Amino acid sequence: MVLALFLAAAPGDEPPLPTVPQSAEIQLKVERDGSLSVAEAISVPDGVTMDRRVPLRVAAPHHRDRVYGVRDVVLEGSGNAQVDADAFTVHLTAGTSIVRYTVDGAVAGNRVTWELAGGWSTDLKFIRASFAAPEIPTAVDCLAGPSDSDFSCAAAQIDHAGLTRFSQQNLAAGERMTTTVELPAGTVPENAELVPAKTIAGAFVLTAPVGWAWAGFGALLLAAAAFVALARRRNTAAGASSKAELVSKSGEFASPAGVLPGHVGLLLHGRAGPADLAATVLDLAVRNYLWVSDGSRLTRRNPPDEHLTPFERAVFEAVLPADGEDSVTLAELRQRHVEIPRAELTADVVRRGWFATRRLGRAGTRVVFYGVFLTILLALTAGYAQLGVILTLAGAAAVAVSAALPARRHAGAEVARRLRGVAEQLATTRAKDFDKPQRELVFSRGLPYASALGELGPWVAAFDGLEHPPPVYWHDGEIGPDQAGSFATALAGTFAGAHRGRLLATAAADTGSHPPAGKPGGAEPS
Repeated sequence: MVLALFLAAAPGDEPPLPTVPQSAEIQLKVERDGSLSVAEAISVPDGVTMDRRVPLRVAAPHHRDRVYGVRDVVLEGSGNAQVDADAFTVHLTAGTSIVRYTVDGAVAGNRVTWELAGGWSTDLKFIRASFAAPEIPTAVDCLAGPSDSDFSCAAAQIDHAGLTRFSQQNLAAGERMTTTVELPAGTVPENAELVPAKTIAGAFVLTAPVGWAWAGFGALLLAAAAFVALARRRNTAAGASSKAELVSKSGEFASPAGVLPGHVGLLLHGRAGPADLAATVLDLAVRNYLWVSDGSRLTRRNPPDEHLTPFERAVFEAVLPADGEDSVTLAELRQRHVEIPRAELTADVVRRGWFATRRLGRAGTRVVFYGVFLTILLALTAGYAQLGVILTLAGAAAVAVSAALPARRHAGAEVARRLRGVAEQLATTRAKDFDKPQRELVFSRGLPYASALGELGPWVAAFDGLEHPPPVYWHDGEIGPDQAGSFATALAGTFAGAHRGRLLATAAADTGSHPPAGKPGGAEPS
């Protein structure tokens, strides 16, 4: 019986004609593919026009809109009907007209929902509708009245043959009559389409494209975490030492990969300080840019040239400014604010490929701002604002990865291993292993590295114990390795003391106290 009724309600059949002016007779049938076939017969009195506008995008829970589609519209009678992106509109003039159309998106789960009547410009005196489906419905619901009301229709029931019927009298202009029919599970396929609402909250609704973007972002985070872990493990493994030779095949002192004494602290410990500054000044003396006299005076010997790196030039000019005196004592140097030029030093190790730049972090910061801008733009326009959120988080992740990655690159780690090998050589070398002509240059060239690597004592002792210790060519007077070592120690103490003094002075300024009397700037007396 149900199947017979379902087949009898074919779309091409005529719906019952209204018997009351300004009323409607409606037939609905759910097809097996989930589409809803509708036929409406509307009676329009003479001298009256009736207009209807059915919105095809209606509000749904959770900041979403439900979107319906209307197609295959046919109007028999006087008037016209059309469908645009947001609404289905009908304009009717006097007489009885039949409007046939198909609705897509009416099935959500097991429920079929459609607005039988609503959006009319005039009152409807009487509305009657029938609903047919492949299976007998399990429940029906019908609301009539203003859109924000929950008034039930005058009648909504399933008859003895399984056909669902609805009726309503006196539906005012602008009011609606909406039916919901629940079918047995699996009767027809679901085709409801839910899209984010065109609101700020709707712009942040999770959709399929956004879900895929989140999945990609998660995969990217996992890859970044694995990369950081691998880089940090590799950098930690760089703590071992590798073999290094102090003398090249040509018989000269050889530093690994051209590393300078001022590089040592940054390469081995990730920071540069007074010891690296003292080693650089000592190296400038060994390379004949400075002359040491009276045990504690540094004098300009040769001007800076192209053989000095920018950070060495900066140290030279800090110790002996071009517009200042040509010499300075260690006591005077201690009172100056001479610091290791970290910017120039960092730029030098980056240029040599030993340290990574922080371009990733800077780029990540820019991406964060772009992401915030995109989030606001999408929230106010096209939606999918979570894409902007993902971009913002991607930028933040880039900043975090940049901070977590070791600054020292693989090449820098290799140089660090070789530096540790140099330290072992400095601590265990016997001066007799070198030819007599080599000893003078090897001792002096190795002295700044011994100072920076903390192996000054063994290096000096190895040469001072010779029957004929090598002379020191960069120091006034005839001195030996022991006096040269004493000067290196005094030079390191000068910069270390000046650094401590500045820290004490800064702490005193922050607390509002004063440094101890007789110790200007908090520095100890020389």
